[in-house]
Order: sequence, then C-alpha cells, then structure tokens
Amino acid sequence: MNVVVVPDAAMIVIPLIEKNGHNYLSPSNFSRYDNMDICEGNLVFDSVFTKYMSSELPSGVRSRLFLFSKVLKDADAAIIIGKHPKDYERMYDRLNTLILFGGNACNNAHSLSVKMIEDSKIPTLKLAFPQNQMQLIELINRTNEFLRNLDKINTTVNDDNLTVDLTLKKDKCSIFDVKKILDKLI
Repeated sequence: MNVVVVPDAAMIVIPLIEKNGHNYLSPSNFSRYDNMDICEGNLVFDSVFTKYMSSELPSGVRSRLFLFSKVLKDADAAIIIGKHPKDYERMYDRLNTLILFGGNACNNAHSLSVKMIEDSKIPTLKLAFPQNQMQLIELINRTNEFLRNLDKINTTVNDDNLTVDLTLKKDKCSIFDVKKILDKLI
C-alpha cells in the first residue's frame, strides 16, 4: 500500500513504512512527476484548487498543495505527526529534530494537507509529537501496529485525541470554576 506522511520527510516513520512492506509517497520526489507542468507554470485547475484554495493564497502554498494532491491521488493511507507543544523541551538538537520529525514548512500548507487527507477518507494514523523517550518508543510501536494492520483499518486512528490543529487537547475549566477562582482572589 502507498502511504503519505505529514509532515513530509519525517524520518522517524519512513523506514517503518518500508520495513512493513509499504511504499512511501512523497511530494518532494520530483522524479515521479512531469516537471514541465510545474516548471512552466501549467498548474491545471482541478478539484484541489477549487476546493481548498482562494485567490489570495500565496504561490508557495499553492505549489505545495498541487504536489501533495498528485501524491494523495495514489495514497492508500496516511500518517500524521502532530505539532510540538510550545513548551516542548527538546530531546535532540534542532537539526536532529528536523530530520526525525520533518518540518511542516508552512502552517497553511500543513493544515490544508491534513484537511485534504481527512476529506480523502483513507485510513489515517494521527500521532502526538513525542516529548520524551518513552513517548518516542510508543510512537514507533503504534506506527508499526498501524502499518501491520493497514488492510483491516478503514478509519482515522486518533488515540492521542489530537485537536483540529494537531495539538493535544487540554482540559478546560468551566466559566463557573474560573469565576470561583477569581472570587477567592478578591
């Protein structure tokens, strides 16, 4: 089966895809496309452009989504790694983090790519960004399990309960609890 990864080039999961007998599809592999369509600016208006893009969308985002749409047509499954939290303490230096987990390049393109995956109704694994070694091991184990059972999965697996913007859901206080806290302070 063909599997796409968001963010593209997250090296923590790409070897796992190939180890489990699947193919990794990447929008950054230009050798698979007719480069003349891209180089000459002949981006054909298809459903991707009319459904996900406005006229004000920057050209870089349009190009990324065009390339991703070509890959997504052939994809049978997807693996999405969520964004790292703002208060994230790095396990590795910046370069190693970028190599392991990839970079989302542009938040708009990243969010629209995730939306395109969700709309395509392919089996998807959503994983929270690991913050320690145990979570990293769990990410690898869950990825392997997803890939081994891919033929039996037909839905999105979101055990980490990620929000729409691919961050962990946080417990929220009700407005009444906030009022009680503020009343105690006064």
